[in-house]
Amino acid sequence: MKHTRIAAAAAAAFMLAAGAASAATEVVIQYPYGELFNETHKQIVAEFARKHSDIKVTMRAPYESYEEGTQKVLREAITNQMPDITFQGLNRLRVLVDRGIAVGLGKYIKAEKDFEAEGFHQAMFDIGTMKNEVYGVPFAISLPVAYYNLDLVRKAGGNPDKLPTSWDEVFALSARIDALGGDINGMSYTWNITGNWLFQAPVFSQGGSMLNADETKVAFDGPEGQWAMKQLARMVTEGKMPDYREADLRAAFAAGKTGIHFTSTSDLAKITGMIGGKFDLKTAKFPDVKPGVGRLPAGGNLAVILSKDPARQKAAWEVLKFWTGPEGAAIVAKTTGYMPPNKKANEVYLKDFYEKNPNNYTAVTQLPLLTKWYAFPGENGLKITDVIKDHMQSIVNGSRAKEPLVVLKEMAADVQALLPRKTN
Repeated sequence: MKHTRIAAAAAAAFMLAAGAASAATEVVIQYPYGELFNETHKQIVAEFARKHSDIKVTMRAPYESYEEGTQKVLREAITNQMPDITFQGLNRLRVLVDRGIAVGLGKYIKAEKDFEAEGFHQAMFDIGTMKNEVYGVPFAISLPVAYYNLDLVRKAGGNPDKLPTSWDEVFALSARIDALGGDINGMSYTWNITGNWLFQAPVFSQGGSMLNADETKVAFDGPEGQWAMKQLARMVTEGKMPDYREADLRAAFAAGKTGIHFTSTSDLAKITGMIGGKFDLKTAKFPDVKPGVGRLPAGGNLAVILSKDPARQKAAWEVLKFWTGPEGAAIVAKTTGYMPPNKKANEVYLKDFYEKNPNNYTAVTQLPLLTKWYAFPGENGLKITDVIKDHMQSIVNGSRAKEPLVVLKEMAADVQALLPRKTN
């Protein structure tokens, strides 16, 4: 009899646990760039599960890119098949807000107690604010930096302790590295990175903008944009930059075949792993940021809640808080090259991390230059991104490298034609 009672109690306990497990609210997440973020999300999921048995997190296969992620959400919104939380590029939030897809987070933020003590702050919310409402919380922030192969720098007569701070110096060193011969490239610049990010960077670095204040007219064809396009052309004519795809540019640098590589700090963990100690790597600041007016666009992505179901939405908020809170943010910094926007992550969880990892700290020193990654307005916003990319390609492939200002003029006209027309 005693054994029967014990067995019955055990069975009851098992049924109770099974019932609790089945009662867990599921939150479905989808994010971009698996090669960068798979390990990051895997670690955060495991940490979250240890502390939240009432919520089950399910991960969908990653989006290939920010553009693909946005397009997928737009299609899924029609059939109501969206994930509960989507991670979108900072410049892709606008379209989800304009279409009424993103969920406003103001009521959740307002209800939180001691939110600031957990590292959340106004500047963090400003990044995801549209139309005076917070619709996204930044998860991973990046800025453009330079990566140097110090072995090639030394061979070319450069000084690893005094790396270039201007584009003139970059091109001069790049040409010397290229002159080493063989299959060595002087430099590379991931101009084809998502969302025209590295076209915006040199324009913003001079104090320029993409459009005028009321977003009715192209502004990147002014002096700042002209300067930026000239630098792109010089990368080809003076810096000897090859016309490779983004992934191939990364691979060539990691293989020791490129001297100087410009891209996002988000690539740091991946590139460091690919190098595997084959050569000395050092990161440096983005060149020629004009004092006083120059800025750099914040890259990276933010978490956006899409679920309209009250229970799932509430659970999604708990998930979003953990992912963007101090514990999730610290995992981001340690598994990628991204910077966490969460203050507690930087001041407590990562207190010693940057001292031991100076290459990660380079981008942190550029945080005062942070500005929004611009998203073009209207139905043609994504198409404009492709138009700009196509025109830049004509310079990078060498066919129009000697006429960058002509290319810029045509690019501006094509973008102007795609902008929404203001109605009275």
